[in-house]
Amino acid sequence: LKILLENQLRFADDESVDQEDMQALVDWQKEGKSSREIGYRPARVLMQDFTGVPGVVDLASMRAAVEKLGEDPARINPLSPVDLVIDHSVMVDKFGHPTAFQENVDIEMQRNGERYEFLRWGQKAFDNFSVVPPGTGICHQVNLEYLGRTVWTKEEDGKTFAYPDTLVGTDSHTTMINGLGVLGWGVGGIEAEAAMLGQPVSMLIPEVIGFKLTGKLQEGITATDLVLTVTEMLRKKGVVGKFVEFYGDGLKDLPLADRATIANMAPEYGATCGFFPVDDETLNYLRLTGREDSQIALVEAYSKAQGLWREPGDEPVFTDTLSLDMNEVEASLAGPKRPQDRVALKDMASAFNKVMEEDGKALPTTEKGKLASEGGQTAVGIERSYEHDFKHSDSQSVTMGEQDFSLDPGAVVIAAITSCTNTSNPSVMMAAGLLARNAREKGLTTKPWVKTSLAPGSKVVTDYLAAANLNDDLDALGFNL
Repeated sequence: LKILLENQLRFADDESVDQEDMQALVDWQKEGKSSREIGYRPARVLMQDFTGVPGVVDLASMRAAVEKLGEDPARINPLSPVDLVIDHSVMVDKFGHPTAFQENVDIEMQRNGERYEFLRWGQKAFDNFSVVPPGTGICHQVNLEYLGRTVWTKEEDGKTFAYPDTLVGTDSHTTMINGLGVLGWGVGGIEAEAAMLGQPVSMLIPEVIGFKLTGKLQEGITATDLVLTVTEMLRKKGVVGKFVEFYGDGLKDLPLADRATIANMAPEYGATCGFFPVDDETLNYLRLTGREDSQIALVEAYSKAQGLWREPGDEPVFTDTLSLDMNEVEASLAGPKRPQDRVALKDMASAFNKVMEEDGKALPTTEKGKLASEGGQTAVGIERSYEHDFKHSDSQSVTMGEQDFSLDPGAVVIAAITSCTNTSNPSVMMAAGLLARNAREKGLTTKPWVKTSLAPGSKVVTDYLAAANLNDDLDALGFNL
């Protein structure tokens, strides 16, 4: 809440922000909650193309209206910096071969050419507005690697003012940036447009749930396993409409990429955001991603001066808390319908059978069927690998090229490495590449009826997979970049 308080102090004008607003934030410490509504002005706005285009259309319409009134249309510009990342229009039309990526980009350009020309015009026409072209990456990953600064600066009257980097974005996973110590969350297009035009975002002073992390992840346990566990715990806790702040000495062993993975899943665990404080790991990431030394020095100096720096043993004031020893996290999968319905990897076979039975697709398995479900026979397809008593009508005939296949209920038909929770995390993506290498060495291949796809979170992901010589292994299984 220090960031919200700083925001109120900076914009105090006795109209949109008054003394009572600031006092309410100070008094929040007494009970950890408040019924006060405040006007919050983020430093910048992040948009993706689907919701961003209408915003640019509105700006263009305002310029046309101003021109009709005989005024200078160039006066109409965003008051807050806006970055629009083109990523939501990307579709996987082609897959499983080396030229798939370029073909998809070409199709995308043809399909959305008019929209892209309009956005290009907008970038040239408006001040405070920039566009990141298609094929660059997911908006919140580009935000993390390139756009986010942690501390923002502005020139006024010949002076440089520093203040926390904050934002609202039109993608629900804008929250990823909280892993970098940047307060941000997703909003609707109208709210984002209002912020773009300098209007405050109205919000209740939130409750803040502290999530204490201790210990260290065991070898082989990934950030995905951790975030599924965190999501399950926070869903049970109930954090809708609340801020979550992660703290504890376990943060010293949690890389920033893993923090970003946890922050990214805030919509799934129901919170407005999942915030991580600034510390040495934040500076390491800024350095790793090529931020200027002067910016990194500013982040460190400002964060320490403003009490935003994490110190060992810190115990901030929260509305409520919960804790997790990361040493206890086990290999996990997202639930069959919702990510908070976490399934331990060791329980996957029984969980799969249970879902199949609940959906009325299969009768209870025999002991032999259970063994088969756990990998005792070949994958589903032409050869039946289950002892289930399948209803004949449940099987589906599929033709791929000149081959016909009969797919049983439960057959895998899509293998997509596309979730932004995974494709933005280096350790998880490297693990996928190594798994592909091992599979290739053992002569394993994907089934012809499986649609494979890989959508890297950014070009950085493409680069480190190439540097590790893992691209060929992924390509061999149909996961072409």
